[in-house]
Amino acid sequence: MSTATVWIVIAALAVGTYLTRFAFLGLVGDRPMPPWLLRHLRYAGVAVLPGLVAPAVVWPEATDGTLDAAHLVAAGVALGVGAWRRDVLQAVIAGALVFAGLGWALG
Repeated sequence: MSTATVWIVIAALAVGTYLTRFAFLGLVGDRPMPPWLLRHLRYAGVAVLPGLVAPAVVWPEATDGTLDAAHLVAAGVALGVGAWRRDVLQAVIAGALVFAGLGWALG
């Protein structure tokens, strides 16, 4: 892939990201949103985080795409802590600590 193609893709992604954010912040930001929309937007972060983490758990690059016990256990602990405590930050920290501890113990 040429350098020009990379920069064109970066610029296109930047414009697309700006336009999607501007749609909410610039056009609708000063108007009150309906309660049903606010209720759904409250779960956006919780819905996006598993989508970002799942590929790293199921197909980790460190193991050439094969399942790894440390990844699965850490993801399970993070899921359990998140369901129990209802706090994303505590779930992420618990999963990271378990993963670091298993990586240290196993490796």
